[in-house]
Amino acid sequence: MDFTYNETQGMIRDTLARFLADTYDFDTRQKMIATDAGRDPGIWNALANELGLLGAAFDEEHGGLGGGALENALLMEEFGKVIAIEPYLQTVVIGGGALKAVGGAQAAAHIPGIISGESIIAFAYAEPQGRYDLANIRTTAKADGSGYILNGHKGVVYCAPWATHLLVTARTGGSTRERNGVELFLIDANLPGITRRDYPTVDGNRASEVYFENVAIPGDAMLAGGMDLIDRVVDEATVAVCAEATGVMAKLHEGTLDYSKQRQQFGQPIARFQVLQHRMVDMFMEVEQAKSMTTYATLHLDKPAHERMAAVSQCKAKVSRGAKFVGQNAIQTHGGIGITQELAIGHYFKRATLIEGQFGSADYHYDRFERLVIDEAA
Repeated sequence: MDFTYNETQGMIRDTLARFLADTYDFDTRQKMIATDAGRDPGIWNALANELGLLGAAFDEEHGGLGGGALENALLMEEFGKVIAIEPYLQTVVIGGGALKAVGGAQAAAHIPGIISGESIIAFAYAEPQGRYDLANIRTTAKADGSGYILNGHKGVVYCAPWATHLLVTARTGGSTRERNGVELFLIDANLPGITRRDYPTVDGNRASEVYFENVAIPGDAMLAGGMDLIDRVVDEATVAVCAEATGVMAKLHEGTLDYSKQRQQFGQPIARFQVLQHRMVDMFMEVEQAKSMTTYATLHLDKPAHERMAAVSQCKAKVSRGAKFVGQNAIQTHGGIGITQELAIGHYFKRATLIEGQFGSADYHYDRFERLVIDEAA
């Protein structure tokens, strides 16, 4: 299996890295998240129209650069290195991934808006009772003439305050937790009957509780595919988050290593203490293993569903445990100063901590992998 990147992919990664180095330092990020909007729309516009990077993972027929999951992973890793708050995961990976999978008129209608930066998509899938069960849904979409009436509540919808569209999972039939009857809808975020309660998240992003009360949506808002489509989209998002985690973990290790060379105890840098040298090596190994597992899972996203899901769960379980190990050791080495608002390392730790559970904890994915192996053996 070839784990190397081609020249175009290398250029994409280097272009984003240079742009972020110039525009996304820690102080700038802090100022952005402190504003009422919680972001700088000019950065998203530059990613779309100056650099053309929002089209990296889309086919040329839609105006993209002809890439796919590997390009998403490359970009997500670079976003992780600066703990970027840009809605790339929700808009390009999740929204764009769903549209690519469906294809046809819906893809032709919406993907150009994503590439141009005009469309921002928020993924409204989580419900308070759902945990990690994607089919545990109480939000309903009842047929009404040629369309549907949407009712329900979605929690912690990342980037919903900025969204032009919502990608919503809803039940058109069946009972709670039943896979049959769950569908995916792409709707205008400003339709009558949609209300939001916006709030900042602990990692510096913005999210919302989103409520739907008798929201009339057109029939062509449904992206055909049901739970199979939702599973695929969430697997792709999970691997993208793992790629982001590799960038976050790399900066946690780098920052901790630098600090250990500067911090003095007993008249010498603590980096000279053998126990801390071992810790730095262990952190480095976790970063490198996370990178390898993420590449492995990325290359399995186009495999049959059973093989894809097994690779994704292996990856997420490893990355979740690695993010926890690297984050906790970074804070332990820094001491109390590591969790202050003024020091960047604490913000990386917060993002790493949330990534541990995003789209499934390590324990959830160990369990899912075990079930897949048992099913295959049977």
